[in-house]
Amino acid sequence: MRGQKRVYIIGHKNPDTDSICSAIAYADIKNRTTSGKVKYVARRAGQINEETQYVLNRFGIEAPPYLGNVGTQVKDMDIRTSPDVNKHMPVRNAWNLMRENGIVTLPIKDENGTLEGLITIGDIAQSLMCADNYTLGKARTQYLQIAQTLDARVVAGDEEGYFENGKVLVGALHPDRMKEYIGAGDLVILGNREEDHLKALEEKASCLVICLDSEVSERVLKVARQQKVTIIVTPFDTFTVARTINQSIPLRYLMRTENLVTFHTEDFTDSIQDVMVKNRHRAFPVISKHGKCIGTISRRNFLGMHKKEVILVDHNERSQAVDNIDSAQILEIIDHHKLGNIETMAPVMFRNLPVGCTGTIMYQMYNEARLEITPQIAGLLCAAIISDTLMFRSPTCTIHDKMAAGALALIADIEIESFAKEMFHAGSSLKDKSSEEIFYQDYKKFISGEQTFGVGQISSMEAEELGRIKEKLIPFMKSEYGRNGVSSVYFMLTNILEESTELIFYGENCDNLLEEAFHVKAQNRSVILPGVVSRKKQLIPALMEAMQDIYS
Repeated sequence: MRGQKRVYIIGHKNPDTDSICSAIAYADIKNRTTSGKVKYVARRAGQINEETQYVLNRFGIEAPPYLGNVGTQVKDMDIRTSPDVNKHMPVRNAWNLMRENGIVTLPIKDENGTLEGLITIGDIAQSLMCADNYTLGKARTQYLQIAQTLDARVVAGDEEGYFENGKVLVGALHPDRMKEYIGAGDLVILGNREEDHLKALEEKASCLVICLDSEVSERVLKVARQQKVTIIVTPFDTFTVARTINQSIPLRYLMRTENLVTFHTEDFTDSIQDVMVKNRHRAFPVISKHGKCIGTISRRNFLGMHKKEVILVDHNERSQAVDNIDSAQILEIIDHHKLGNIETMAPVMFRNLPVGCTGTIMYQMYNEARLEITPQIAGLLCAAIISDTLMFRSPTCTIHDKMAAGALALIADIEIESFAKEMFHAGSSLKDKSSEEIFYQDYKKFISGEQTFGVGQISSMEAEELGRIKEKLIPFMKSEYGRNGVSSVYFMLTNILEESTELIFYGENCDNLLEEAFHVKAQNRSVILPGVVSRKKQLIPALMEAMQDIYS
């Protein structure tokens, strides 16, 4: 539905299977339980990893489109649509349009809607104040436009032709003196005297404008046709014609075409404010992503901006949220992690349960709404639970997770253990993956006091594969250290079958910190943590407690 309001449902950066699948499922729930005036759409805040891509492919679901920034954009402002105006329109018509619509800036577009120039009320006023009797010819004004501006009719000559080589003057003197001031190609404003008409033709005028609807004799018409002179008859008097005729100038003569300050619908508003301040224009043209000029915005439009509306799933930490989350309006949060530091301007629906996976919460919400779960969605949610609970081996796993996964597996017609092996193998595969891709596929930043640290994780059922991953990651971790204020970096190489993790690390004081947290001695920037498989429930709390003890 065109113009339908959208709400974005989005997980954390470096999204995992739970983050993506829960966003897709919750969009389905919301769209099936609301009025239809709002469209709920799943989005992702980062690159999808191989495990998640395998799951999406397995159940025939497309990955959500990327949304890396939820700041307000030009398209979120009240863009003022402009009348369709082309460069051939007379100034008078443009002036009337601007007055009727209460606008001071008029974009000028070609037949495809592409911006060609810009005209303002000030430009028009200045041009008319500075115009002389050569302006009409310099502007190469079409006779038809002159006739339209003067509410006139063309009785001889080519109305599609152009006045372009002479000056404009009033034939008010005696015919005997006309040759003193009429030159070849001039446009002469005349009254009803036939001898004046003939004398102007004799002096090679290119156009005669006859005032007060005066009759033009056949003799004059015959000479005009022979000389290919245009004759225009207007109901206006001589003074009105002289005052008005320059308003027939085409906009192409006056419009600005160089150094135009334009904005695009996809531009973020925080990046255009300085441009507006430096260029004190009343309004700025807006260009769509298809290259069409769709209207204008001004500084006052900042007052009525529509913030993007979002629902967060599988996180509630600002450091893990999509960029510019503070500029968006958060409507809901669905999560299963510890309480984070995201703040909202108004109360929101916040559902946070101590289960192993957001997918489990989604399963509960389907049941509460009495909605049938399709096999595709069931497969996604079952995969999310298997992934987040490491096939029920994580200490975060609850009876609710196991029951939900079992029910979803029946709907999706999958066997959990064999499916889990395929899924984890896809997620830990090194094929065609760089060290950076492996490192960031499931990486999160955390803050404890003044310390910022990052933790990545890969889980596998194959010890040899984890060993190959370790070899690729150790050299790369050094580059992440110190970036964006990160003081230490950890990576969990989790063996699902053995229910243990080898933790490799790089950073300040990590050896002492890990000894404090787990009572183990590090060797070659690595420690073995038997029984530790959960980043959320086992590693992060222990690290944060140790940091408080050491740095407080």
